[in-house]
Amino acid sequence: QLRIVESGGGSVQPGGSLRLSCATGVLGDRYADQYYALGWFRQADGKEREGVACMSNRYSNTYYTDSVKGRFTISRDNARNMVYLEINSLKPEDTAVYYCALDSQYTIQGMCQLAHAEWLSQGTPVTVSS
Repeated sequence: QLRIVESGGGSVQPGGSLRLSCATGVLGDRYADQYYALGWFRQADGKEREGVACMSNRYSNTYYTDSVKGRFTISRDNARNMVYLEINSLKPEDTAVYYCALDSQYTIQGMCQLAHAEWLSQGTPVTVSS
């Protein structure tokens, strides 16, 4: 049973930055032969869950939803078993609960476009307001 633990949410002013971190447990040598799509989802009040940034455990290509391109950056550190989401130029519409996600079947595009994941973290709130 995978356990995904994230951290780093909080309250920031518009234009500010945050870094979300996620301990995945699937990026070490033990899992080198297995494929995982890694991603960050978010869900704002009254809205559906949205995949915002995705990548795999093997390759460097990434996928971003249009509303975050140029402002969000997903990255991973295999040695530390960590996935990160750098969020810059925050806007009030970025306010949501953010989740770290893993999936062993979907492509990174499919994972993000469908906001589909086999495993999700507990979620961390990000609030952007002045």
